[in-house]
Amino acid sequence: MFDKRFRSEAEKRLQPIGQNLGRTGVTANHFTVLGIIMATGAAVAIGAGALRAGLVLVVCTALPDVLDGAVAKASGTASPRGAFFDSVADRVTDALLLGGVGWYLASHDPGHIMLLPMAVLAASLVISYERAKAESLGFDAKGGLMERAERLGMLAIGLLFNHFLVVVLWVMLVLTLVTAGQRFLTVWRQAGAPPPATMERRPRIGRPGRQARTTGSKARRVRPSRRTAARPSRYRRPS
Repeated sequence: MFDKRFRSEAEKRLQPIGQNLGRTGVTANHFTVLGIIMATGAAVAIGAGALRAGLVLVVCTALPDVLDGAVAKASGTASPRGAFFDSVADRVTDALLLGGVGWYLASHDPGHIMLLPMAVLAASLVISYERAKAESLGFDAKGGLMERAERLGMLAIGLLFNHFLVVVLWVMLVLTLVTAGQRFLTVWRQAGAPPPATMERRPRIGRPGRQARTTGSKARRVRPSRRTAARPSRYRRPS
């Protein structure tokens, strides 16, 4: 939902910040690496039970994810390699954060509840794959109720009110699965739509006068002259 409706507006507002950061020599890849480091620290803090410290680090993880695009566009360094690196880093960050939550639940809640964040991770990977595959085929799969920004926000709420962490994870799982279904139907309809009709090319017709002159010139070249018709050919077979 955030990517489709609000990301473009947010990037416009962050453009001056990106320009100032770009002048310092900091690149978008630096912010991407910083986001991975912050996510690693957040996973360790959450797994160790320091949920408030993990919450702060989750917020710090979201900031580089927003600023790297702004710096890349403001400095004119946006490239396919940077976009690929950013996309892979997002998946690594999601795995680290939800892995830390699973570590925490395994330590404090007995049973199979630790598999709940892993299910959220699996569903989030599905919607990420749907978008990547759709864009590679020329379709649009953006949007949905629970994209990455919404997942980070819900996770922050669960860490803030840790007594409702399991409930928040269930809500994340349901909405993420709904998002996966929304993207599937969106691409399915686009792929099933008939291709746009193309106009048939009509043969180019030259001007009548030019065509007549061309035909007449050809006729003059083919028509034998009177002198040639009157002269007998030496290769003509005698009658």
